[in-house]
Amino acid sequence: MGDDITSPVFTREQRTAYRAKVQRCLDVFEQMLRDQVFELERPLTGLEIELNLVDDEGHPAMANAEVLGAIADPAFQTELGRYNIELNVPPRPLPGDSALDLEELLRWSMNHAEERARKVGARIVMIGILPTLQPEQLQGEWMSANPRYAALDDAVFAARREDLELNIVGAESLRMYSPTIAPESACTSVQLHLQVSPAAFAAHWNAAQLVAGPQLALGANSPYLFGRHLWAETRTELFLQATDTRSPELRNQGVRPPVFFGERWVTSIFDLFEENVRYFPALLPETTDEDPEAELRAGRAPKLQELRLHNGTVYRWNRPVYDVVDGAPHLRVENRVLPAGPTVADVMANAAFYYGVVRMLAEQDRPLWTKMSFDAARANFTEGARRGIDATFYWPGIGAVPWDELVLRRLLPLAHEGLGRWDVSAAVRDRYLSIIEERCKERVNGSSWQVATVQAFEERGLDRPHALAEMLRLYIEGMHANAPVHTWEVPGPKR
Repeated sequence: MGDDITSPVFTREQRTAYRAKVQRCLDVFEQMLRDQVFELERPLTGLEIELNLVDDEGHPAMANAEVLGAIADPAFQTELGRYNIELNVPPRPLPGDSALDLEELLRWSMNHAEERARKVGARIVMIGILPTLQPEQLQGEWMSANPRYAALDDAVFAARREDLELNIVGAESLRMYSPTIAPESACTSVQLHLQVSPAAFAAHWNAAQLVAGPQLALGANSPYLFGRHLWAETRTELFLQATDTRSPELRNQGVRPPVFFGERWVTSIFDLFEENVRYFPALLPETTDEDPEAELRAGRAPKLQELRLHNGTVYRWNRPVYDVVDGAPHLRVENRVLPAGPTVADVMANAAFYYGVVRMLAEQDRPLWTKMSFDAARANFTEGARRGIDATFYWPGIGAVPWDELVLRRLLPLAHEGLGRWDVSAAVRDRYLSIIEERCKERVNGSSWQVATVQAFEERGLDRPHALAEMLRLYIEGMHANAPVHTWEVPGPKR
């Protein structure tokens, strides 16, 4: 959800003061990196899952306040749209059978939340984009009651001075305008956190950038938006366009968008925070009374709230995170590439693959990114989002390679070895990486299953809205059964 703010309205004086305070925070952060004052003892992982709420017909249920009240669990929080909620999992170490315990916890939490949600007339769906969502459902009272969201909406349109244009060319095409950032609420993701030391941050961030394209080919789960079949992972392009503060003229000048893959390999986490301050104007310029220099002199870890708040409005697909927990500062790579779903088992498999591969790529003697241009990594990211299981990537030492061959021959062995270096048990590795292996062999991910199922229903004579609703009904059944998506059946022809 991001850090809360107290007011959705800001003055010119506040913006000037905020810019100066962010620069002070950046200077203090640079000093902290030099002095090595960060928590290093126990690297932890964390997980966030954004979820959709639907009614009995599969349409969005604008009821997150009622659902959260019924769930009554602080792990579940509000999100941008009133049909969205988020599940936050406390950080935990990777070694041993921790992942199996986490899978059980996630399943229990989801089942508990579903049971409570149904008492107020809603159901919970873990999917990249809710396929039954229509533009008219994002009019009126669609936004959650949180000043942060209203302020973001105001800031985007104050910068643009015109409506948002969505223009996505895919299998089918979509072009429309929106007077609010409401379409952004359609993007629901899984966010994977990895705590690292300052010295190791750059290698882990570069590695995460490298693997982003293969992640999308493996985990794509967002083929439909407003009834149109667009990209395998439409969410990435939708998020870019639905938060774009740039007018067409500024885009033509090369001004960077808030949703940002990046433009170079980095040598320090400071590179990313410095870019954020240098290139991106403040969207939520709220200042605090903290004196970061005084806090550091006193031997305390400053919260650097202004820098953190600014960082939270630059939506990098691999975001640098500075945080303070129980007085101890730490750094994390926040991987935001993957969509939510389809099942808890699939989410855990995607996470295991990511953590294993990133560990190995980050620890190579000659890093792979020294053999590959950043533009090639960015092109792989777009290719994975557009084409999913039909993607072909560039990879050093191979050249052009289909996604499944790359994963099976190169990345999956790395994932096994990387999880071994994390001291992850053989039972965890076998369970989750076998799901990745079979997904590649079957050439099925959430997106391809959705498309095949909708096409099957359309061949039976259903129109697109009814085919999407029927597909979603089967999707929810599969989600609750927790059988990996590559095992789901596609409906056969009508008898």
